[in-house]
Formats: sequence, structure tokens, C-alpha cells
Amino acid sequence: MNRRDLGTVQVVSMTLLIAAIQTFMPLEMKPDTAYAQEELNDTINSVRVVGNQRIEKETIVSYLKTAVGDRFDSSRIDESLKSLFKTGLFADVSMRREDRTLIVQVVENPIINRIAFEGNRYIKDDALASEVQLRPRVVYTRTKVQKDLTRLLEVYRRSGRFSARVVPRVIQLEQNRVDLVFEIKEGARTGVQRIVFVGNRAFRNGKLREVIQTKQSRWWRFLSTADAYDPDRMNYDQELLRRFYVNEGFADFQVTGAVAELTLDREKFFITFSVEEGRRYRFDEILVNSDLPNLNTGDLFHLVTTTKGDWYDAADIENTVQRLTQAVGEIGYAFVDVQPRVKRNRDNSTISVTYDIGEGNRIYVERVNITGNVRTLDRVIRRNVRLAEGDAFNAAKVRRSRQLINDLGFFSSVNVENQPGSGPDRSILNIDVSERSTGELSFGAGFSSDAGLLASAGIRERNLLGRGQNLSLNFQLSGITQNIQASFTEPYFLNREILAGFDLFNTTYQFTESAFERDVLGFGLRFGYPLTEYLSQQIRYGLKNEKFLPFSGNTTASQSESLLSSVGQTAFYNKLDHRLNPSEGYFFRVSNDLAGLGGDREWFRSRLEAGQYKPLWFEWIGSLVGEVGYISALGGQQVLILDRFFLGGQNFRGFQRAGVGPRDLLNGNALGGNLLYKATSDMTFPVGLPKELGIRGRIFSTVGTLTEIDEAITSNLGDTKSLRVSLGIGISWDSPFGPIQLNYARPIRSEVFDEEEFISFGVGSFF
Repeated sequence: MNRRDLGTVQVVSMTLLIAAIQTFMPLEMKPDTAYAQEELNDTINSVRVVGNQRIEKETIVSYLKTAVGDRFDSSRIDESLKSLFKTGLFADVSMRREDRTLIVQVVENPIINRIAFEGNRYIKDDALASEVQLRPRVVYTRTKVQKDLTRLLEVYRRSGRFSARVVPRVIQLEQNRVDLVFEIKEGARTGVQRIVFVGNRAFRNGKLREVIQTKQSRWWRFLSTADAYDPDRMNYDQELLRRFYVNEGFADFQVTGAVAELTLDREKFFITFSVEEGRRYRFDEILVNSDLPNLNTGDLFHLVTTTKGDWYDAADIENTVQRLTQAVGEIGYAFVDVQPRVKRNRDNSTISVTYDIGEGNRIYVERVNITGNVRTLDRVIRRNVRLAEGDAFNAAKVRRSRQLINDLGFFSSVNVENQPGSGPDRSILNIDVSERSTGELSFGAGFSSDAGLLASAGIRERNLLGRGQNLSLNFQLSGITQNIQASFTEPYFLNREILAGFDLFNTTYQFTESAFERDVLGFGLRFGYPLTEYLSQQIRYGLKNEKFLPFSGNTTASQSESLLSSVGQTAFYNKLDHRLNPSEGYFFRVSNDLAGLGGDREWFRSRLEAGQYKPLWFEWIGSLVGEVGYISALGGQQVLILDRFFLGGQNFRGFQRAGVGPRDLLNGNALGGNLLYKATSDMTFPVGLPKELGIRGRIFSTVGTLTEIDEAITSNLGDTKSLRVSLGIGISWDSPFGPIQLNYARPIRSEVFDEEEFISFGVGSFF
């Protein structure tokens, strides 16, 4: 047998041997069983959690993507790691295998014990704390810290401090707690060095800077933030520029670019606006059309504020639409729709406008939503809304509702929006308000040429418990007056639109011009209610104990004490655009008082006031206010000096306080009068200084008189019905220290016994 044959035999023998072994091998020693045993050894028998302190083992296991009985799968373990990290509860997580046990090693994120801010001066802790997401007793994570860091930097950017730096610092405490401290370097405020306009031809840069809200940094703006760069305000400035140009006739105007460049030292911005003015248009033909039955458009044409030949003004068109909508709505057309059709004629630079009045879609108010009020009760806001669920939608009533809510004085902003309801004929009215502080603790000081040095202190809450109630306590002291007064007002008495209130007061008044002192102690009750949307009436009752104390040397009167009981009413029709600083509109006020329902004095007094305000041109505002008053004694009595009218000082500039009217020629004492009538024309205008300074000039003139007296003074009485006239100029400043007025007035018609005063000055501060 050769070697080749021997190898073949060996191979065959080994094959037969292996086959025999496999045939007679025990069942448990077969290869399939070995594999099964190996798979069993690769199965998770238990899970052990290591390192947890606060978090329960069961909670951690619930986040795993593998469980007892599963194989040790690397992909599932990776998913489990990601799941645990995603919870934000752990700073570190690891997993390993020990035999058939899965070991989960965790390092828990700490719990925040306290959050503090260091280095901040201009923005208080409360304002910063409201911006951050992290809170005490919340799990600390680096991701959340980074988000809060971004928020804090954004807060400082909005306040104009682009160089601000914020560094978070973590202080480790026991029991896995930490204190989180934000170390702040606020830096200097990033102001606007210069604002430049490119492409403007019709208006100078200075005029356009007055239009926008962003201002250049100047020393007098130390109390303002308008000179700090704000990207949101810059976007709004572009809209202000567009409105200004469109209202000046440039219908094709557009802002082509707005760029803000930060200097290398990050302390100043240079802002450039690029504009295209286009051509300037004038109004051409103005028409009013209507498809409504029984509506004469000729009766409405007086409401159109656009006039042929005037420069095109988009604000006039909008104003006309509002006036037409309101007027037609008031005569019964709730669903009126006024659409202005504007047609440009570029050949002759004119624009024709046709106001089409038709019946709009019938829409009803489905729901009124009120948001943003935290302290103020919903019913306080809702009772000033002139639309309720189910009412026909009326745009004029929506605007009136916004004005009434804003007039409450409880909110810094009031936004009223209309959105579609559940159906095509349904509308949802959303009213969003932003509350402001209504509590006041005031201290004041000042000076006036009438009263001398002034001081005041008071506490007031204009929205008591969020119910709209007004409670105040005031103390005033001057060279001639001491006054303590407590007042309470409920604007919605007995859940009806009735204003109710009371006043308690104690006043001491030195009337040096008449050589007597007046001491008054009393109380008053008042009730007010609306008669129409713009007409209201107030009913009042007062009871006062008054002491008359003549100065030494006063031979015309003696010390006395009397009780005055009076009832009165005031009817007030108000169409002014603003309660305190009107610029447009008119008002009428009629007051009547009757004394004699008890008490010692009997008389009847009437007073009529009327006025109109109107914008003239640019920022010039003209006004004319007139007043007539008369008091007549009853029951055979005389009208005492305590009840008469006095004229002069602030109510008739150019004359001293009580400088006009009947006078005792022997000692020069003012006696007051029973009949008063006067009229004042006033015109305020800008003086060329930046508007934000609040400085305005005025030209004024007053004509009037005070006459008639029923006291038994004959030979020594100076009295005449002749008119007095004064003319003057003045300047007013809404300063950071309070309003300041300086007036120069000169009588151009007076009587020899009148007391004149050329210069009047007043300043006050309340904080």
C-alpha cells in the first residue's frame, strides 16, 4: 500500500469515527443544546441601579428600553442611555454587565436651592427672576441654564445694553443641592449715536427724526430709553415713517432699507434708513355712494374730512370711514360696510376717492374673551364693553369699548381684536389687557404764585381688590391752605351703572385778599349715572360746618359760624378725545346747587361751562372755553362772601387771585360777586425743541367780568359790569420734577380797583 492509499484510508476512518460518536452521544451533549445554554447565559436576569439618591429605582428602570428576560443587546442599551439622559434628571449615566446582571450607574443632577443675581443695578432681581425658566426646587441642568442665560442677555439687549455679560456660577451644597448665581456685568447702555436718512427730499433729517420713536443719544434723555437701540422699535419706526409720508400725500412711499451698525467698542449704534418718497398727490373728486334704502348721502357729506385740492392724507380717509360707519350705525344699520375706492392719476398727481356705503355681512358676537387681567375682575372690564354675546357686531361700539376700558386707568395697554367664530356669521371678540400699578403713595412739593409753597402727601388705590373701587386719603399744605380729605367711590353701585361715593374733609383756607380765614368740616354724598353714551348726570348732597374768622383790622365782617346743607346736580356732555389733555372735541357742563334743606343759608346757584378743542395745523392746538355762573339768595337772605364767585389768578391770568370784581375801596378787600361770565381762547404750539422734552408754548386771551353784590356796602363799593380783557404768552414743561408753567399776561382792559399780576409761575412734583 502506498502513501496515497494510506491517506485515503485514514480520512475514511476519521469520518466513520465522528459519525459513530455523534450517533451514540447523549442528548444533552448535542450542539443545539450548547447553543441554548449559551443563549440562556446571555439573558438579563436582574437590573441593579447604583448611585441614585432621590429618584426611586423603579422610576429609573421605567425609562430603560430593555428589561429582565431580554438579551444583552448593545443597541437597546444605547437607546436606554439616551432615554435616561433625555429625562434631564442625570448628569451622567453608564451601564455595564456583571454575569447576568445589568448594572445602571447614575449621577443625579442636583436640585436648585436658590437662584441669585449679582452685579445688576439697572434691572431689578424681580424683573430678571421672571425671565428665567429655572426655579428653586427644580432639577438643575446645563441646558436650562444656557437657555436662561440667553433670556437674560435678551432682556439687557431690549433695555439697550448690548455689552452686558452674564456668567452662571454653581455653588455645591450638601444633599446634592446647589445655589445658582448669575454674575452680571451690565455694561454701559448702547445708545444711538446718529440716525441718518437717505433718499429724502421733501423733509429734512431733523423732521423725520421727530417722526420715529428711536432718538439720538443726548444729555437730556437721561430718564428715557428712546435713545437705546431696540430692533423691534426700529421695525416700528419704519411703519411710522410710512404713515407720516402717506399722510403727507406721498402715496407711493416705501422704506427700502434699515441698517443698524454697532461700533467696535459695542457702545454706540449708527442707524440708516433708506427711503423712496415717490410723487406727492392731491385729492381730486370726492364722492359718497350708498346702496342702503332711505339713506340720503347728501346728509352724510359733512362727515367727509377729505377735501378736493388738499394734499392726499390716508389718515383723513380712515377718519372719514370711521365717521361714516358710526353715523350710519347710529341710525339703525348695524351691518354697514364703508369701503373707500382710491383711484390714482399719475399724470396729474391726483387721487379720487369714492366712499361706497353698503350692507356688510351680518355678523353676530359669539363670545367675548378677556385675557391679561390678573388682579382686575372680569366683570369690571366686561361692564365697559358695549357689545355682548348675541349682539350684532358693530365696529363703532368696539372702538367705544376700547376707549372706555382704557379710560379706567387700570391698564397700560388695551388691545381689542376680532376673529372668526364657529360659523361665517359668528365673531369672537378678544380683549387683551396689560395691568399696571393702581396703588399710589405720593409725596409732593411745589410753588405757585397763587398759593406759595406747596406740600402734599397721600395714599390712593384706584382699583381696590380688583373691583374698580377708588379709595384715597390726602393731605395738602400750603401758605394759604390746610386740607385733609378721605374719599371712596364705587363705580357700579348695586350692580348697576351707577357711580356712588362719599367724601370726608376738613379744610382751613386763608383768603388773604378778603382778610378772612375759612374753616370747613363736612361730608358729601354723590351718585352718577349715564343718560346716553356721552351724556352723564351726577346728583350730590353736602353738609358742611363753616367758620368765618376775619383777620385783625377787618371792619366789614365779624366772626361767625354757620351750617350749610345743599343738594345739587351736574349734567356733563363729553365728546373730548382725552380726559386730561384733550386735543379735539367739545364738552358742555351744567351745574345747579340749592342750599336750604336744613342749615342756616339759603341760595340757588347755577353754572354753565362749554368748550371746544381743535387741531389747527401741524402740532398747533386751539381751544375756546366759556363759563357763566350766577348765585341768588333765597328766603330774604343775602349771599354771604363764603358762597360768592371769585375771579383772578389761574382762572383769569393777568390779574391777581380775586383781583377782578367787587372790592371794598376803603381797605382793598375783595368781596366776590354773584354773577360771573368769561371766555378763554388758548393756542398751544411746539417751540422747536425735541418733542420728548415736553416743552410747549401757548398764546392765550381771556375776556370776562365778575359783578353784582347784595351786601350793604354803598359808598366804599367798587363794582362795574365792564368787561376785562387780558392777553398773554406762556410756556409749559412736563418736567421729571412735575409740571412747570410760566406765564406772562398783561391786562389790556381793566378797572382802577382791580389788582393786576403780570407774571404767574407754578411748579409741582409728585412721586
